[in-house]
Amino acid sequence: MSIWLPLDRTAPVNRQQTAHIAVGQNESLTDAIRQAREMHRLGQTSNVTLQLADSATYYIDQPITLRPEDSHLTITGKGTTISGGLNLSVWKREGKLLVADVPEVNGRPIDFRQLWTNGKKAVRARDVADFEQMNRIMTYDKKRQELWIPRQAAQRIAKASHAEMVLHEMWCTSNLRIKSIRYEGDSAAITFHQPEARLQFEHPWPSPMTPDTKHPSPFYLTNAKELIDQPGEWYHDIQTHKLYYMPRQGETASSLKATIPLLETLFRVVGTAEHPVENITIQGINFSHTTWLRPSTQGHVPLQAGMYLTEAYKLRPQIDRPNNHKLDNQGWLGRAAAAVEIYHGDDISFSDCRFEHLGGSGLDYQIGCQGGRVSQCVFTDIAMNGLVCGSFSPEGLETHRPYKPMDQREVCSMQTVAQSEFYDVTNEDWGCVAIAAGYVNGMNIEHNTIHDISYTGISLGWGWNRNRTCMGNNRVKGNLIYNYAQHMYDCAGIYTLGNQPGTIIEENVVRDIARPSYVHDPAHWFYLYTDEGSSHITLRNNWTPEEKYLKNACGPGNTWENNGPSVSESIKLSAGCAKN
Repeated sequence: MSIWLPLDRTAPVNRQQTAHIAVGQNESLTDAIRQAREMHRLGQTSNVTLQLADSATYYIDQPITLRPEDSHLTITGKGTTISGGLNLSVWKREGKLLVADVPEVNGRPIDFRQLWTNGKKAVRARDVADFEQMNRIMTYDKKRQELWIPRQAAQRIAKASHAEMVLHEMWCTSNLRIKSIRYEGDSAAITFHQPEARLQFEHPWPSPMTPDTKHPSPFYLTNAKELIDQPGEWYHDIQTHKLYYMPRQGETASSLKATIPLLETLFRVVGTAEHPVENITIQGINFSHTTWLRPSTQGHVPLQAGMYLTEAYKLRPQIDRPNNHKLDNQGWLGRAAAAVEIYHGDDISFSDCRFEHLGGSGLDYQIGCQGGRVSQCVFTDIAMNGLVCGSFSPEGLETHRPYKPMDQREVCSMQTVAQSEFYDVTNEDWGCVAIAAGYVNGMNIEHNTIHDISYTGISLGWGWNRNRTCMGNNRVKGNLIYNYAQHMYDCAGIYTLGNQPGTIIEENVVRDIARPSYVHDPAHWFYLYTDEGSSHITLRNNWTPEEKYLKNACGPGNTWENNGPSVSESIKLSAGCAKN
């Protein structure tokens, strides 16, 4: 590790100049951050740049954490990767499969839900290669918490210890760990472990199972060795610590380069309301190789945008809410891990970064963040949301109640996401979105390109409530969104919730909806969608091939001006990030 201060040693110290620390590939990032912290503490400089080696990979076994003492720090690289992965290089042939021993790490066995081979994401073994061939449920018994499926669909996993069902349900998918299988004639009754069994059979929205004759809920089965039948599929036996993989063409035991994720989060910025972390700039860094393990330990039953239910049930009678629809359900939420998480950070910015090969979400401004710019970044191969910002209801607040914190410092405000590309995100949790902004104020989302995603492109707002909250003055401008809704409907290129005075959605281009055959309602998709409680939002000059919009249970003050195919060609051509 080399350090230099560009100072005239004979002159008084100029604390405004920047000190530089060059960090070699085999050196500790934590040690380098501590060195920068000491330079701040000793008054040697007020700004420090950590220069990481170009094209190098820094493997970490615990998250890197920046605190208020690390303010005024730049971390820069060029094609540099911070990885939470572990490489496996010793493989043996076992019939059609390659097998590797999964080592312990830090004295404990490890588990994971993702695998990358030769730089490409592998497929966790499942019963269908083509999702158009998914089986569909037959019926269900809420009291006994049983789900009935075709017998033939269940027989392949009859002896599997840790098989899971991924269930398609309107605008979300649930991950359900299978507890038992009981056969009766041509049917099989499936039960699931807790807590997801109770959540799955008690929560009313999204409709957890739709066994109607036209569109019964589709599902696929996964995580069983017996399901490995396609090149690129894998299974990890957590009891024997063995990883099984069917190689793709050209892959051999000696040539296979495999990476498993050890961490859920790679990088954390953690301040407090009184002492936020300030002025952090990350340039040219790739964040790669994470997992998210809650579905393996507690299942995953989301409400929307990947936010998972911790308790949920139907209300009888419904709750009357003045100025809002009656409420027939209650729900409390949790939030998935992200590769990069920010808590009480001011002006935390990322440029020319890649968020790639991730098992949770990508970048998450969680709470109490002011300012910060994400520009010229790429988000791809992400299991859940690409970028998340703001509260999606605190853990203790029922999610339909308006969020109005007494301490406004909790609210994420004035973030900018610009000139960035999002594609092949939401590739496991199909109900997630490219950009998920909850209770935010003054957020600016402009000139991004979003394509090839499972559900909605940009989701702005939260709460299903038209009452006044902390939201407002947001702008969504000049984005290009296409090839969306590849797995889920009840969606839009741009979707809103809640009362957002001063919010403007303008000059965006939304086109090319995907058309999977298995969605619950083939007509229920839109280019623009103002959903429950959406109020005081202006939508103008957005180009769409037709005026297929939904205005559902909105509040007052929304303005729609000049949206559709007649919008100026110049707006159509200028949407998206610059390279498009």
